[in-house]
Amino acid sequence: MRKIRFLVLAIVLIFIAGVAVSSGIYPKDALVKKDYEKETELFSDVLSIIQTDYVDPESIVPKKLIYGALNGMVSQLDPYSQFLDPEEFKDIKIETKGEFGGLGVEIALKDGLLTIITPIDGTPAAKAGVLPGDKIVRIDGKSTKDITLLEAVKKLRGKPGTTVKISVLREDEKKLLDFVISRAIIKVESIKETRIIDEDYKIGYIKLVEFQERTPIDLEAALIKLKSENMKALILDLRNNPGGLLEVAIAVAEKFIPKNEVIVSTKGSRADQNIVFKSENNNAYLDFPMVVIVNKGSASAAEIVAGAIQDYRRGLILGTNTFGKGSVQTVIPLPDGSALRLTTARYYTPKNKMINHIGILPDIVVEKENLIARKEKNTEIFDETEEPRKEVKRDFYDNQLYRAVDLLKAIRVYEEKKP
Repeated sequence: MRKIRFLVLAIVLIFIAGVAVSSGIYPKDALVKKDYEKETELFSDVLSIIQTDYVDPESIVPKKLIYGALNGMVSQLDPYSQFLDPEEFKDIKIETKGEFGGLGVEIALKDGLLTIITPIDGTPAAKAGVLPGDKIVRIDGKSTKDITLLEAVKKLRGKPGTTVKISVLREDEKKLLDFVISRAIIKVESIKETRIIDEDYKIGYIKLVEFQERTPIDLEAALIKLKSENMKALILDLRNNPGGLLEVAIAVAEKFIPKNEVIVSTKGSRADQNIVFKSENNNAYLDFPMVVIVNKGSASAAEIVAGAIQDYRRGLILGTNTFGKGSVQTVIPLPDGSALRLTTARYYTPKNKMINHIGILPDIVVEKENLIARKEKNTEIFDETEEPRKEVKRDFYDNQLYRAVDLLKAIRVYEEKKP
């Protein structure tokens, strides 16, 4: 028993040391300083007892036990840190390169519950009526209690054309709702809509749905188009935008922020994780007023952009409080093909406000009203839940967007009347 215990302890210590060295965070005598050695010995004791006393010792797979222990350990840190076995790590690498069948939702574990950050516009989930903040309590009839994020992703994704049933708790309505959604190939264009939304006041509108590699190029093209149409003010719509790449968030924000100004900073446990990112764009768009619309489906990169624009008073933030996903995850490959996805830093706005768990509070809070439909031939308004007549054309009313337009109209009128 002592020999087995010693060998297990040695293996665990070597594994932990390997993780630390591969991530560049292994300080001298760290295990002694942090009293990990004692706790690791307890772990080896339990593993040794399992090997000798478990009713079916021949069925024990050591790697499976170790992986399970690592999963449990990392899950205690935060909702975004994960231990990835070789298959899961391979899946993540494939996802960044190819297409996959899914619902079009960004999900996270929030307060231990599987939570929809946002349904991405135009995807099956959005069309089905799933909303930001919905808690997924069942997938195909099976409870999501204690489910990991990767397990949930695997259950929601699948062959395009197949269906999945999800049951969600919508806390605002105190309802449990069922959705049967067909999976599809998820292709998301970063800029969904570009147009002059008000011809009289020349107010431009850009709907940015995700921060992808091409987003800065696409956004520049959209801004050039609107400027050619004599745009005098801009609405940047970041509602239900789950974020994306950090470098893209910086490239988007610097289009509206003067050169050499801080866009975002990161702070971690080590000095080299404390990084300040500044704008480098010489051709920022600074000559028109703007409003950024956000909601609780705006997360990560969307919050970085909104936070920078708010801190520099470059524009007004309108809508509802954002999601509050402001942490940096680093994927650290491990020797056996597995990997550690670890939260290594947090994002801070230019005025040093933390985003994580807090989000961006709008300058002007405007709650989303229930959708309203109008009859085509008159001004009669009826609630969307009513059964519409066949001849009625649906014209959905977006009160947040209309408030943004009115706000920019007022700013334009005020500026024109200044001496």
